[in-house]
Amino acid sequence: MMRHATTMQTEGNYVDSHGQSEIGFGLTRLLGYDLLPRIKQLNKVKLYRPGREDEDSYERLADAMTRPIRWDVIENNYDQRIKYATAIRVGTASTEAILRRFTRTASHPVYQAMLEVGKAQKTIFVARYLRDRDLQREIQEGLNVVEGWNGANDIIFFGKSSELSSNRRDQQELSVLALHLLQTALVFVNTLMIQEMLADPEWVNLLTEEDKRALTSLFWMHLQPYGEVRLNMGSRLQLAQPVPQEPEPEPAAA
Repeated sequence: MMRHATTMQTEGNYVDSHGQSEIGFGLTRLLGYDLLPRIKQLNKVKLYRPGREDEDSYERLADAMTRPIRWDVIENNYDQRIKYATAIRVGTASTEAILRRFTRTASHPVYQAMLEVGKAQKTIFVARYLRDRDLQREIQEGLNVVEGWNGANDIIFFGKSSELSSNRRDQQELSVLALHLLQTALVFVNTLMIQEMLADPEWVNLLTEEDKRALTSLFWMHLQPYGEVRLNMGSRLQLAQPVPQEPEPEPAAA
């Protein structure tokens, strides 16, 4: 998420159940974006109380409530949390390296503080998710896009059951870079095909705004992932032909 290498201003990250954790909620909040998971068995998620004085404030949620957030732990380690979050943001330390350091000593006070922030943030998210139907739809739609793209990866990265077959870092990087190149080529060609279709007056008048919002370049039914593929480097796809321009009139003689 921190190394997407684009100019995109990220506000949230859609993940499935396995992509969320309390430390994940804590870190993403410090880094300035929301973790938006689709949590499996949401009915078993425990909510954390704001404080001890609120023990009798949520009678209908009593079965789902657990201990209060330890705000003192968060306050006492505020500077260190900001220090680690800044290191991740500017790239002087990777998220993996920091978490690896903390997981060796789970009792580290900064790690405990991040966990407390994560517990609070997760409680806020669950409460918001349960009452906000638009948020539920947004997460579902976002994950559908991701799962659809994963289906495309299974087609264009089909060797070894779409799994990285080597444990060498350089070989893994080469495989992923090759996959990214195929992804980019697929989306580029599909985009040109969609543009050509939308340039046809018949389709322009036929598609509604709702239909256009459903258009996506993540389709692969026209691919041939298996068998012999003959590549002709002397020809180009006949797509997005430039519209001929009328010659400009010659200036009149003085």
